[in-house]
Amino acid sequence: MERKLWSREELILVFNLYLKLPFGKMHSRTPEVIEMASLIGRTVSSISIRLGNFASCDPYHQNRGVVGMPGGRKQCQPIWDEFFGNKELLIFESERILAEKENQTIETKFADLFFDIKDLKGETKIREVKTRVNQNVFRQIVVANYSSKCAISGIDLPELLLASHIVPWSKNEEERLNPENGICLSALYDKAFDKGLIAINENYQILLSDKLRKKKDADYYGKYFAHLEDKSLILPQRYLPKKEFIQYHLDVVFNKNELIKI
Repeated sequence: MERKLWSREELILVFNLYLKLPFGKMHSRTPEVIEMASLIGRTVSSISIRLGNFASCDPYHQNRGVVGMPGGRKQCQPIWDEFFGNKELLIFESERILAEKENQTIETKFADLFFDIKDLKGETKIREVKTRVNQNVFRQIVVANYSSKCAISGIDLPELLLASHIVPWSKNEEERLNPENGICLSALYDKAFDKGLIAINENYQILLSDKLRKKKDADYYGKYFAHLEDKSLILPQRYLPKKEFIQYHLDVVFNKNELIKI
């Protein structure tokens, strides 16, 4: 057993990894686990154990009766609570620490996210940088939660996958980074969901709007939408879409007067 005490920074980095990894990948053979061990100077097995400790803090696993590895829970629980108390702050801090460990800065590591804001200054730029980094991490969390597959089509090319907010980013600051507020969708279905052309009900079945169904004679309707009726969403590993978020999307984004029961 390692005698060196775990620092807060190390725990935050492992928690960052916990959020991004599919649950079945939290073992010592996973490349990301091996990389994290090298990055912070810990053994691979110790990283796996800490991931198990965070799993024991996760209400999802607790509700399933899975206890994870409760031995180190006392150290991990404060980090878990801090995240759910202020997701935006802790996610950005974890990415800043991770960049430093990789001998980078946030600006260099995520340069492709900031190409169009290089002329911004001061607080305006700081806010935009934090928002874009956090959105990027949210995508990684949601994509991992759905095993890197579109929840409608099953497409598994990461380049085509997006993290679709159920309650839009601009409408609820507290839930922006909640994995229960995200669904992994390919670009077409992400846009259709965002614009309220499709939705899901509380049984996780896909709904089509009247506006979309009026296009039933179009070739694209037959190819991409007709088969969705009566189809269930491909469910995620851990964080199911929260029912109250689904209801918000139905009431506010998906035109409830056009809702078709299937």
